[in-house]
Amino acid sequence: MKSIRLFLLLGIGFLFGSQSLSALTPDDKGKVAAQVKQAVEAKRFTIDVDRVIPSGMKSRNLTPSYTFALKGDSAQSYLPYFGRAYSAPYGGGEGGVKFDTVTTNYKQEYDKKGNATIRFRVKTEEDSYEFFLTVYTNGSATINVSSVNKQAITYYGELVFPPAALPAAD
Repeated sequence: MKSIRLFLLLGIGFLFGSQSLSALTPDDKGKVAAQVKQAVEAKRFTIDVDRVIPSGMKSRNLTPSYTFALKGDSAQSYLPYFGRAYSAPYGGGEGGVKFDTVTTNYKQEYDKKGNATIRFRVKTEEDSYEFFLTVYTNGSATINVSSVNKQAITYYGELVFPPAALPAAD
């Protein structure tokens, strides 16, 4: 059941990602793909997140202020959370997937089309998260997040060139 959900979410991400690809010339596609690969290889990129699909809920459009960034061995996340929390920290916590911390178990690989798949874990005071990112050659990205204390959630967005600074996580 989980694999069916993962394939469905990846398929939806590819559908949204392929829309912006059609407007580019072949030369532009190559330049964008090279920029994307360079950013992924350097582990330095920012994703502006514009859509979220919580588990078992309808997708929602987001305001442009939500971002995720990978900067070397650290990840910065300023993302909302919609869904069921199995437990919450005393006082209510951060109210989203918000942190600036070191990543662990980082793995990166490419498929035949040049799309990058990135996996890593993050541990915060509130929760432990496992991230599964797919960064497509056209600059679109899918972020699947599973957590110990919350239902899984999926975000969609676009890479920003050059990487933008994130708001400070409270």
